[in-house]
Amino acid sequence: MNTFGNIYRLTSFGESHGPGIGGVIDGCPAGIELDTAFIQSELNRRKPGQSKITTPRKEDDEVQFLSGIYEGKTTGTPIGFIVWNKNQHSADYDNMKSVYRPSHADYTYQTKYGIRDPRGGGRSSARETIARCVAGAIAKLALRQKGIRIQAFTSQVGNIKLNGSYTDYDLSKVEDTAVRCPDPAVAAEMEALIAEVKSKGDTIGGVITCVAQGVPVGLGEPVFGKLHAALGHAMLTINAVKGFEYGDGFEAALYRGSERNDRFFNDNGHINTHTNHSGGIQGGISNGQDIYFRVAFKSVATILMEQETVNMEGEDTILKARGRHDPCVLPRAVPIVESMTAMTLLDYLLIQKVRQ
Repeated sequence: MNTFGNIYRLTSFGESHGPGIGGVIDGCPAGIELDTAFIQSELNRRKPGQSKITTPRKEDDEVQFLSGIYEGKTTGTPIGFIVWNKNQHSADYDNMKSVYRPSHADYTYQTKYGIRDPRGGGRSSARETIARCVAGAIAKLALRQKGIRIQAFTSQVGNIKLNGSYTDYDLSKVEDTAVRCPDPAVAAEMEALIAEVKSKGDTIGGVITCVAQGVPVGLGEPVFGKLHAALGHAMLTINAVKGFEYGDGFEAALYRGSERNDRFFNDNGHINTHTNHSGGIQGGISNGQDIYFRVAFKSVATILMEQETVNMEGEDTILKARGRHDPCVLPRAVPIVESMTAMTLLDYLLIQKVRQ
């Protein structure tokens, strides 16, 4: 499947070293003012070469809209767009054409399709997420009209992590650091660790935390359309994601109901809760509290070190990869997590609108 969503849908296309990456957005409401500067700024947050701790590949990643927009507003018809690739170094992958990178999609793609594009990983490359950021930026603009705000940030790199809750930090400072962590001191430690790992030709993983505020009560469908299941699916489609938990997550297994139940109270005529261990979702439906969750990313599979592997003939061999790769995906993955969140929430808002 190359299409995401139910009503607000994105179909993406393109490969890392092909002519470009693009998509078609269907189901977008008409009349949304497209802030093209904002959309480009979202792509700039994702693009390569933005700091010393990301891949040095240089791409402008300028989006070109092809349809669905008139006089700066969406028309309700399909929105077509493309971002042209301009800085491919395909020769860097010549030594990987017949060799499988450990923990990469090389082997599974080759076995499934009988053919693969080895240049930059082809369709399995995280460069595909350009399309998600465009669709996510438009979804964010639509959500703004409903007072819904989304902010993600790097909360852990390796064994270095933020302590406490997201409420303990000023999330407006996320963009102040290269690693996109709201605590400057912790961010400096994270960046030093990534730089150390990069100098050795290795990679490292971490965790991104995301918060959605202003989400109304009632989003989410019974049983198989639960909101947290939709968010989990959205996150697990992102390259290198290995885990998802919302609210207390796995920590909830340690406590009794008397310790962790979110107790209701009358808050000047409005129903509120004293705590938010549920992460803003109860019974699969949003309850009006902040929705927060964590997404675990593994270390990038392509490392610039010798590794034992096999070739397409099944023969044991040694691979030392070349090319330009992120030592840690976290800084550039923050806007991708936000984009997938925005698309999911807008989609479920539209589903709720149809129901009503």
